[in-house]
Amino acid sequence: MTAFTGAFWQSGDTGFADATTTRIFNHRRPSRRPAAVLRAAHIADVMAGVKLAAAEGWQVAIRSGGHSWASWSLREDTLLIDLARFTGKSYDPDDGIVAVGPAARGGLDLDPYLAGHDRFFAVGHSPTVGLGGFLLQGGMGWNCRGWGWAAESIESMDVVTAAGELVRCSETENADLFWAARGSGPGFVGVVTEFRLRTRPRFRELTRSSYVYPAQLAPEVLAWYLTARHDLPPSVELAAVGCTPTGSDHPVLIIDAVSFDGGSASLAALGSCPVVGNALATTVAQPVAFASLNAEQLRGNPEHHRYFADNAFLTGSAAQLVPALVPAFTDLPTAKTFTVLGDFTPLMGRQRPDMALSVQTDLYFAAYVIGETSAEDARCRSWLDGAMQRVAPYSAGCYLGDSDFTVRPDRVMSDAAWSKFQRIRTARDPEGRFPGYLGAPVQ
Repeated sequence: MTAFTGAFWQSGDTGFADATTTRIFNHRRPSRRPAAVLRAAHIADVMAGVKLAAAEGWQVAIRSGGHSWASWSLREDTLLIDLARFTGKSYDPDDGIVAVGPAARGGLDLDPYLAGHDRFFAVGHSPTVGLGGFLLQGGMGWNCRGWGWAAESIESMDVVTAAGELVRCSETENADLFWAARGSGPGFVGVVTEFRLRTRPRFRELTRSSYVYPAQLAPEVLAWYLTARHDLPPSVELAAVGCTPTGSDHPVLIIDAVSFDGGSASLAALGSCPVVGNALATTVAQPVAFASLNAEQLRGNPEHHRYFADNAFLTGSAAQLVPALVPAFTDLPTAKTFTVLGDFTPLMGRQRPDMALSVQTDLYFAAYVIGETSAEDARCRSWLDGAMQRVAPYSAGCYLGDSDFTVRPDRVMSDAAWSKFQRIRTARDPEGRFPGYLGAPVQ
């Protein structure tokens, strides 16, 4: 058996059971288990691990941050390569590039580090999300609406291939792997050991407006939102959120917007809602700290809970969408469940790089059903199934980061991108060392 610097367990070894599920965020965990786990200490371990898997007839699964709702990293008859120790960070002030490991958490690790250099990268909203899965799935980060997908800002990456070789990938080196890495998520045919990301100057001010409406006004507010969203500039991150405030038994609909250096004028359109006078609470163009936004996200995405999640990029008229969406914002199955309707209008007007990520519209719906005990699972599953059935007729596809194809398959790439992706998988991983998706997307 290969000798590793890092820790290695096989089924039956002391510590194996804990190693299979460590750092998996969703406590609604599947029964799937790997044949062995390698907690790699460095790149040489990863290379040796891929070669060992080939010798043993195993496939290879990877865990970066462990935040995927469907627990992508838990696969049968695999070597699970756990990248927990790959959290290094190094910033080069000459070119604004930060090199970072895939297990570094965006909000808790990378952002504070970059703040010390007065730089910013659009990490995931939940601060505990690891960069590996986040970037490979495209990266729907802070102000994706205006700045684009986080994967667009990958300069290059180091990848261990299916042959166990280390290669550099960029627009000019191993460009096929670089194309596939930006959006194929767990379907990618390699292990990313380091990303090099283009950072931006850190924002000078954050300004927030928030309007809390009673659930019974959801039809009027959502109908207005579907039009008013087009009036906000790209500096504004905008979402309609259905949730139940702490201490309340009744859901509310919140129109929430954060402006990155746009000031109060960038948020003025939010005051045009015809029922704004009936809002339960308002916060109009007030300064907010990024640390406060992170803390809010941590409270909204609690650890040690059981999650069900799904999503869809939507098309359709207000007359079609509002009746389909209202129940998902006004009748929530648990107190911690929340739903989001995000706007991507500016994103649709810009030229996106050619990459595997190729399905999106200007409207994104996602539901995060959060339970505390297994006794709630059936109710949570049923509620989410119903919510997605109502919006399914208007779905153009989905975002991998909030998907579970074992329950509801949907489209993740354009037809042309999917064909290209399959050719790359065949050429780069002819033996199928990397298992691909759990369930099959609709392509």
